[in-house]
Amino acid sequence: MKKKGYYSSGEFARMAHVTLRTIRYYDKQDLLKPSFVTESGARFYTDSDFARLSQILLLKYLGFSLDDIREMIIDDTDYHFMENSLNIQLKLVRDRIEQMQLVEKAIQDTTEAIRSRHVIDWNQMLDLIHLTGMEKSMKNQYQNASNISSRINLHSLYSQNKQGWFPWIYEQCQIGSHMKILELGCGDGALWTQNLSLLPANISVTLSDLSSGMLWDARRALGRKDNRFSFEAFDCSEIPYENNSFDLVIADHVLFYCEDIPAVCREIHRVLVPGGKFVCSTYGSRHMQEVSQLVQDFDSRIVLSADKLYERFGRENGRQILSPYFSHISWKNYEDSLLVPDAEPLISYILSCHGNQNQYLLDRYKDFRSFVSRKTRDGFFITKDAGIFFCEK
Repeated sequence: MKKKGYYSSGEFARMAHVTLRTIRYYDKQDLLKPSFVTESGARFYTDSDFARLSQILLLKYLGFSLDDIREMIIDDTDYHFMENSLNIQLKLVRDRIEQMQLVEKAIQDTTEAIRSRHVIDWNQMLDLIHLTGMEKSMKNQYQNASNISSRINLHSLYSQNKQGWFPWIYEQCQIGSHMKILELGCGDGALWTQNLSLLPANISVTLSDLSSGMLWDARRALGRKDNRFSFEAFDCSEIPYENNSFDLVIADHVLFYCEDIPAVCREIHRVLVPGGKFVCSTYGSRHMQEVSQLVQDFDSRIVLSADKLYERFGRENGRQILSPYFSHISWKNYEDSLLVPDAEPLISYILSCHGNQNQYLLDRYKDFRSFVSRKTRDGFFITKDAGIFFCEK
């Protein structure tokens, strides 16, 4: 007998405008299991299954493989996960639209060149090949942006310091008129979007990032018509600007990701004007230590990050790393902590980390959620140990 609130396989397929064969295929691929199976083998699905199927179909439409999709979604319909997932998917859709518009123009330009001059412009052809080969980088961008969004979300929801991180960083930079500024690893441009009303009119800000997708997000958020901003994708160990080009260089949580930190410091020193300032943020060893302990208490095999970023460049060793390149180095701490009363944003943060947690948590997700719910019932305190080094050339 059919249970209330459940749909048969056929009904479920018709709701989603897919074939029954597709539903069975996703079942075999362990992407979408029925919520109820009768003794005779009849399969039934719920609205939560439909939400999961919607994610699968959208990601498949966007060009992701089933292996990609399996890593991107988990069996949960909590609004924190759903809202974050949909926001990131929306960004990716917009990026795909922009990419296709560029492909359209490149095809038109190449066709026109062949028609009018009866020659092939191979530079244009190479540009076209590059544009049509951006699929993989966009997939990486989805996952990176999703992880960053999850981490920022936890801080924005539960930080005890009422002055947010990006307004605080902006205040420390002491930005004035006529300054030329370079931000390395700008991400989605949050430092500027959150402080746009404070930015002088006569100023030049270059936003850079390794990820073209991140730069698209930043450009979209800041508006294409604001001529104070320019955008450039490059590796910060090879900054493509002349000596003495910038009054201020900003690297917000960037240096510990760089393969060759001394090379990056040399490049920053080179492009700064004499007396120019370098502001770089990082963590200390106590940062978010309670989160690591939480997952260890659940399963001792879990390591949230294979690398301790503060050991590469952190509060404790940053001055020593910076001192060969800069003078008047000072540290300023961002006074803050987190008090987390809800399990879902904390779990989202944990799943976004660069460690092995997904290997041990996804199969036991319901148990882990119950565990974290108990820990956050009366508010879960998390230490924050972050700040900036303020340096001068």
